[in-house]
Amino acid sequence: MTSTTPRVWLTPQAHHRLRNELTTLLAPTRGDVDFASQREREARIRQINDLLTNAVVGEDPPDDGVAEPGMVLTVRFDDTGETETFLLGARGAEHGTIEVYSPDSPLGAAVNGARRGEQRTYRTPSGAMVAVTLVNAVPYGQVRRAQ
Repeated sequence: MTSTTPRVWLTPQAHHRLRNELTTLLAPTRGDVDFASQREREARIRQINDLLTNAVVGEDPPDDGVAEPGMVLTVRFDDTGETETFLLGARGAEHGTIEVYSPDSPLGAAVNGARRGEQRTYRTPSGAMVAVTLVNAVPYGQVRRAQ
């Protein structure tokens, strides 16, 4: 039987931070923790476990100009001409100073699989349709080494 759970791309640094956070969350707590705090803690433990269980750690995707998790993408918003650069990766894992968009977010889902120069559209939570063009897609490891 094969799993249908999607793989999640993480940097080695994000993977390490998540493992440390999980260790902290799993440590025994004092008995005076309220119910709401305990539920939030358990929810975060589940979230981290899911991320770590399905993680692909630090493996750069091919440098083929195609947008996919693990790539740093630059998109141009066609109506304004403004550009934005972000990592297509796992939210909740925090990848340092670069903004992260999940492949499940409206923008992430729209550009996932796009090639350089390809235009895609997506619907914002307010219902507006936005057109973006993929300007560049570079593996995260290359961007990190260049910094």
